[in-house]
Amino acid sequence: MLIFSISMALIVILLLLEMPIAFSFGIGALVFAYASGADISFLIPYAYQTTSSFALLALPLFVLAGTVMARGGISDRLLNFVNAFVGRVKGGLGAVTIVTCALFGAISGSSSAAIAAIGQIMIPRMVKEGYPAGHATALVACSSVLALMIPPSIPMIVFAVTGGLSVGAAFLSTVIPGALLACVYIALNFIFLRKVNTIQVEEKIPFNMVTKKVWTSGIDAFWALLMPIIILGAIYSGIATPTEAAAIALVYAVIVGLFVYKGFTIKSLPDAIIKAAITTGSIIAVLFFLFVMSRAMILQQVPKEVAEALVALTENKVLILLFINLILLLIGMIVDDVSGSVLAAIILLPVATEIGVHPIHFAAIVGTNLGLGNVSPPCAPMLYMAAGVSKLTLDQYVGPTLKLLFFGHLPMVLIVTFIPELSLWLPRLLLGID
Repeated sequence: MLIFSISMALIVILLLLEMPIAFSFGIGALVFAYASGADISFLIPYAYQTTSSFALLALPLFVLAGTVMARGGISDRLLNFVNAFVGRVKGGLGAVTIVTCALFGAISGSSSAAIAAIGQIMIPRMVKEGYPAGHATALVACSSVLALMIPPSIPMIVFAVTGGLSVGAAFLSTVIPGALLACVYIALNFIFLRKVNTIQVEEKIPFNMVTKKVWTSGIDAFWALLMPIIILGAIYSGIATPTEAAAIALVYAVIVGLFVYKGFTIKSLPDAIIKAAITTGSIIAVLFFLFVMSRAMILQQVPKEVAEALVALTENKVLILLFINLILLLIGMIVDDVSGSVLAAIILLPVATEIGVHPIHFAAIVGTNLGLGNVSPPCAPMLYMAAGVSKLTLDQYVGPTLKLLFFGHLPMVLIVTFIPELSLWLPRLLLGID
């Protein structure tokens, strides 16, 4: 445990010194492996084999599909369709942002992709229509992490692979919490904006014109809306594995972007592939060293010692779960969602199962809590990414962000933690898990 603690402290220090995440974990993993006497000649092939697994092939495919979607006009159609319903309501554009981020998450599986695709469109648009810039930034950042909870989620794929769980069951565990959180954010958006008088609202039009606009935008967005249905339908009907569904998503996005919406060209494809390869490469580099550390930790029985240490502090299951959530929050604040999901599976999944938490229920806790950490200051990787789009300083968006997190995301973390059926009902219904 001492060597493990020193290694983790070293990783945190390197991250705070802004060393790339992959190098930070690489140095920490090698220090831990050498100091604990683990056989490097065994750990390296294990990490290579794990990162080469068929299930993880879904990761680059979903990343590339998300890149193609953003450039192919698919995200624009989703925005226009949702806006047709609430565009004439004060705060409606904020609700559009939240729902579109959820829909985008159901296609790309990545919160950073949601910020890149939706944030660059919606933050300037909301500011132009009178929304406070800080609120617009906070709304995009907080709703982007819905991509962690609405399947297919890349962090859930990684968590399931690392923990040896069913990817489909892990996906389903966060569907209901994700939908509820989206509704809570929509409600909070309307409440927080009720006294803001600068917001421009579209002129009210007759009901028949509203239905015509919904119908027109729906027809235009038909191929975009069909995409999550095809992906999720293929997975849960048993027709395709998540990896095969990711390949279907990529092919579908390319075809629709090229020939239907024509926002994507053959000349754009190499650039999209390069961008997706860079993103995927950085993630795989992090995963490789995390898998090296995870196997070394298992050989040294670190997860077992962590579980025993927590149980020694208290036998109260509620207190242990609260402590686990605090650790998850800190992990989410320091590292990205993919890295956090691996650390959670390595360190905390054995602890959770030791105290009687269902592994799939714990997957939902991880997915919900890491999203909270990813937008919680001071580290908040997703929050700062959204701020990079709006070009605001921290003092301008930290207040609205904390209000959304305190009244929305934090209560949802506690609800998911202490009401297991919220995350287990769908996996039991559709997949028959115990």
